[in-house]
Amino acid sequence: MKNNYASTNLGWLLSVGGIIGWFSSFTLTVDKIRLLEDPSYISSCNVNSVLACGNVVKTAQASVFGFPNSVIGVSSFPILVLVGVLCLLNFSLPKWMFQTIALVSGLATIFVTWLAYQSIYVIGNLCPYCIVVWGMTVPIFFLTMRDLMKVSRNSTIKALVPLNGFLTLGWFLVVGLAIALEFIF
Repeated sequence: MKNNYASTNLGWLLSVGGIIGWFSSFTLTVDKIRLLEDPSYISSCNVNSVLACGNVVKTAQASVFGFPNSVIGVSSFPILVLVGVLCLLNFSLPKWMFQTIALVSGLATIFVTWLAYQSIYVIGNLCPYCIVVWGMTVPIFFLTMRDLMKVSRNSTIKALVPLNGFLTLGWFLVVGLAIALEFIF
């Protein structure tokens, strides 16, 4: 049962990245609940005046859809772990599953990019757990796209496959540079 749409690398990224993303989302959710119960609670990742999850999870941006954003990660990362494990076990999964992952993780990439902007330039604090979620979401999108592009019948789309690595690296460089310019220099 060879999987035709996902590389071993994608299987590992979905499995390990999904676990890491879930853990970070879960921790943020627990911190949000504790802050709601006790406004004087100090979040587990409040490190200093810049790295302060507590300051971030109290903002409107942390609950864009009317509930904590972290609940999205708590509910979606386990699905990615399951798909990743099935890929590593060489289960043949339908193409639509990877297309759905690409679509949803693409929307998630747009969302976490907006959240990164909000965190850096509007809120003025960084949440380490949020950064971990961003760091899992973006490569999941680009690697899923890469694997789908590799099996495309369109030669132009296949020729664009190498761009995925550059786009992933570019995203991290831009966000990293924005963080460095805003908080370090």
